[in-house]
Amino acid sequence: GVSCHFLRMTRSRSTLRPALRPKIVKKKTNKFVRFQADLFKRMAKSWRKPHGMDGRFRRHFKGTPSHVKIGYGSNKSTRFLMPDGFLKFQVSNVKELEMLLMHNKKYAAEIAHNVSTRKRKAIIERAEQLSIKVTNADAKLRSEEAE
Repeated sequence: GVSCHFLRMTRSRSTLRPALRPKIVKKKTNKFVRFQADLFKRMAKSWRKPHGMDGRFRRHFKGTPSHVKIGYGSNKSTRFLMPDGFLKFQVSNVKELEMLLMHNKKYAAEIAHNVSTRKRKAIIERAEQLSIKVTNADAKLRSEEAE
């Protein structure tokens, strides 16, 4: 049998390019972390708005971290773009993949996590025919060593 790694390498690596690939500019690359989340293990790092009555962070004192604001938002034209220039479109079956027939230069298909291996193979096969990029084409595909 052939190793799984070799099969992945020989499968046609998607050389599909988007129609437009604008430069993606991020105003802030690091995440907004919840205030004092680094001090306590029980506090999640995910952002929470401060509500404390006397809190120095809520009152924007000098030396405290920056708050989440609308001004940090991404450019509307590049908002949900992946680094390769495509937009993600989640697909659960071949029929949903057919919707990307005319939009294969703008959207890339992403197979949903709960799709079986048998249907994944059918989706990937049809995507190659329609020249649609599949972001997670390698997921859940085992090598044919059992044969």
